[in-house]
Amino acid sequence: MKSNIYLIGFMGTGKSTVSQCLAKLLGYEEIDTDEWISCQQKQSITQIFETYGEQKFREMETKLLQGLGKKEHKIISCGGGMALRQENVALMRQNGAVVLLTAEPETILSRVKEDHGRPILDGNMNLEYIQDLLEQRMPYYQEAGEIVIATDQKAPQEIAQDIEKNLRIGKICFAF
Repeated sequence: MKSNIYLIGFMGTGKSTVSQCLAKLLGYEEIDTDEWISCQQKQSITQIFETYGEQKFREMETKLLQGLGKKEHKIISCGGGMALRQENVALMRQNGAVVLLTAEPETILSRVKEDHGRPILDGNMNLEYIQDLLEQRMPYYQEAGEIVIATDQKAPQEIAQDIEKNLRIGKICFAF
């Protein structure tokens, strides 16, 4: 029986904010994978990318997911690239429901344009780049997500309630 909820999707879709609201709603502990890795490495995500490269960072994500598989009743906000590795998707699905949060490229840009802690967008903070990268990643996100929630023009609390409702009435065997 699945008891964790993994929020996946492109940066700026609301994963970190929604995970906090959902954790309060359900009484679960919230874990932000980027924050966890940054804390463990004592470096920002940007510094980790600069020091070790993206591949090493992706390996850190997988190792974290392996450890989280032993935990229950967690809301896990995943970095935007987490679902790009099939191994990560399999780990998430073993003990959790995978919820894909989506947003239009314009919404994403408006949410992330002032955030300089996103190494993937470093020097590419524009609509065209976001559209292209989102288009490349969307097949991975869609394959991984068991529930899909659009976040455009919705408050985080409303999105959290949508997720809970979908889990209660959904086809996923989930234990609250």
